[in-house]
Amino acid sequence: MVGGPVENGEKDKRYAGHLTSFVVYASIVAASGGLIFGYDIGITGGVSSMDDFLKKFFPKVYRERHNKNNYCAYDNQALQAFTSSLFLAGMVASVFASYSTRLWGRKNSMLIAGLSFLIGAILNVAAQNLIMLIIGRICLGIGVGFGNQVVPLYLSEIAPAHLRGALNMMFQLATTFGILIANLINYGTNNIHPWGWRLSLGLAAIPATVLTMGGIFLPETPNSLIERGKIEEGKSMLKRVRGVPDVEEEYRDLVQASRVAGQIKHPFRNLLQTRNQPQLVMAIFLPFFQIATGINSVLFYAPQLFQTIGFGSSASLYSAIIIGATLSLSTFVSIALVDRVGRMKLFYAGGAQMFLTLVFLGIVMQLKLGLYNQLEKGWAVLIVVLICIYTAGFGWSWGSLGWTVPSEIFPLETRSAGQSIVVSVNFFFTFVLGQALLTMLCHFKFGIFYFFGGLVFLMTAFVALYLPETKGVPLEEMPLLWSSHWFWKRIVPPPSAIIPGSRSYSVRL
Repeated sequence: MVGGPVENGEKDKRYAGHLTSFVVYASIVAASGGLIFGYDIGITGGVSSMDDFLKKFFPKVYRERHNKNNYCAYDNQALQAFTSSLFLAGMVASVFASYSTRLWGRKNSMLIAGLSFLIGAILNVAAQNLIMLIIGRICLGIGVGFGNQVVPLYLSEIAPAHLRGALNMMFQLATTFGILIANLINYGTNNIHPWGWRLSLGLAAIPATVLTMGGIFLPETPNSLIERGKIEEGKSMLKRVRGVPDVEEEYRDLVQASRVAGQIKHPFRNLLQTRNQPQLVMAIFLPFFQIATGINSVLFYAPQLFQTIGFGSSASLYSAIIIGATLSLSTFVSIALVDRVGRMKLFYAGGAQMFLTLVFLGIVMQLKLGLYNQLEKGWAVLIVVLICIYTAGFGWSWGSLGWTVPSEIFPLETRSAGQSIVVSVNFFFTFVLGQALLTMLCHFKFGIFYFFGGLVFLMTAFVALYLPETKGVPLEEMPLLWSSHWFWKRIVPPPSAIIPGSRSYSVRL
């Protein structure tokens, strides 16, 4: 099996220490950055389907949606800009966040994320015109850009190596929980006229406040303290987060990695070096493929999609709640299995599940939904069930691992820059899809499900061929994986040239 478990004839390296309550608290607070991200994803689709919101900001859509066919009812570039503008701002902000996390630390960058999102929420709830609404979305995007850059990075560094996958997925769990909360709120505020949409947008201030206030008491990661020259403070913090006095082995590895990182003055340029090419490829393709699953077509525009197949306004929002709950529950499956069975098996299982359900969705829509008629109740229920199965497959594979794996594969000297690229690529393609999705639905019709199904097949084959298993590998030794991978060993230097005296890893084929 290509990309199988890492072996060296011994058990995986384990540093001294255990899961402390200190780490649990830090992980929960940091993962609230995912709550911010998820809340905004979930709230957007519901708000943009509310009549009061459409009357005020998009009257043309409100007037004309009943005169168009099922697939084109919401095809409007301004409406799509309401969704996508956040991610364009997030893409730009993530680049600045890379320098912020390296120069000012992970904790301060999370505070910037919380404050920016808080400002955006206030502007949105008070919006009187489309320009004010979009400016608020841009502020939200800045917060999300910083949050998505720093939170996975923070969680990877503070977690013990053998639990890193599960703790890192706290970010994805919080994201899915935010989506579920947003759908529940939309369902309630849809019946509050004419200002229910303001309540939906304004409640985004709550997760922003959680991150901002909780972040004040967060510890800085030992990696960041040592990286910024606070050696003794970093060692003290390492003892605190590991819960044991003897942390010499992990401390030496961190100091060694930090010294290498300190010699790198231009981390983005360093990513172009031969030994970092595999990580750079993954930093581009993994976030691209995460968006290419088509999940945002469900998360952003679920109410509109369900109205397309004949659901009423309340019923479509209720169906969106079911989707959000499915996504949250499936993330628990990933948390339970990621450090037991590894990342690759979850990628395979989720890929197969998504591919099959997307194909079935396309077939049902092609055979049973015309341009102007509505689906019979039984077929509409089947559509919801299939979307739930598809969403579950995403939740325990690409939804969780699309953030976890990129956050753990970079060496310290390029980790912040690499995570910035991951977030930028993710947000760029989220922006593109958010701006184009309703137009694609109008032109592709049922074929949009076949389109995304084909992409899921390609991405599953990609990770099978080119991504090594990262389960249980300490962050400081992650670069050694590439020099023993069947494909990447042709490009990257041998282990002795990466970290002298380190163990050699071999990848089981």
